[in-house]
Amino acid sequence: MKALVLTGPRKLEIRDLPDPIPGPDEVVVDVKACGVCGTDIHLFEGQGGAFANEYPLIMGHEYAGVVSAAGENVRHVSIGDHVSIDPNLYCGVCEPCREGSVHFCEQMTGYGTTKPGGFAEKSLVNARAVYKVPDSLPFEVAAMMEPVSCCLHGIDRSGIRPGSVVLVIGAGSIGQMMLMLALKAGAAKVVVFELDAAKRQKAVALGAAAAYGTDEASLAAYRKDHPEPVSSVIECVGLKVTMELALRLASRQATIMLFGLAPQGERMDIFPFDDLFKKELTLTASFINPLVAGRVIRLLQADAINMDQVITDRIPLSESVKIFTDSSYRKRGKIIVMSGM
Repeated sequence: MKALVLTGPRKLEIRDLPDPIPGPDEVVVDVKACGVCGTDIHLFEGQGGAFANEYPLIMGHEYAGVVSAAGENVRHVSIGDHVSIDPNLYCGVCEPCREGSVHFCEQMTGYGTTKPGGFAEKSLVNARAVYKVPDSLPFEVAAMMEPVSCCLHGIDRSGIRPGSVVLVIGAGSIGQMMLMLALKAGAAKVVVFELDAAKRQKAVALGAAAAYGTDEASLAAYRKDHPEPVSSVIECVGLKVTMELALRLASRQATIMLFGLAPQGERMDIFPFDDLFKKELTLTASFINPLVAGRVIRLLQADAINMDQVITDRIPLSESVKIFTDSSYRKRGKIIVMSGM
């Protein structure tokens, strides 16, 4: 098989590797589509991700394909089934797992982060990581199960109720998914803040009531146009300035969801009396995607969120190095690496 292999920081190459052979509890998935995530960019740059990684590494943790081989103990999927992968494989026996907090597993491994992932023609995975999806679901949409799962866990922690007014800061692919999920969760109005004008236009096309820049004039215009109280603010950027903006924009008793992955060591200024105490704010975050894959597959199957608008590029595996070496790709939106193109 061919695979995109990270051999060190900023060092990528296409390699020919032996086809994997499944053990009793494993399956081989012929990968059809794999999304490029911000974590992949961090790994490429040598900055690491949520889990420590080693080299060489086949990245890619947002993927879907077809089961081409299965071990003797595998029962819930068969050869020929279309599947999506939950890349975060928890042990099931540590204390967090037994308490139901599987995303805090003390023995967590991750396909595409600590184990070979989906930037390859084939992927060997534990059958527990495999979820059957309808054959009618396009592979590039099925590959979005993982990022949508992360977003849905964030939505679950955002305090959104029917009729809520929600702000989303950042309108990249994650912000776009958060916008659509917030509306599905019952938000009556979602307002987006984004530097890029094209992304602001896309946010409105996806259902945002309005989209603004983050300069002071834009913020003043927002306050004039939308005077009603805000119940939830979802920050999808992970920078000091945008996290602090979330605090500024939150109304009394609002929930602030810090979803954007801030660089390690990033700080933000919080004034407990003015920012938290006087407004009685709830400040929270979310970590990966615990046990929501089934809900996400149903949302994708129902076409409840418009992934065709989120996905901007489909690049063959043979040309995938350029996604990481050409910085213009990082500004385009959600990029999918396609095997067999």
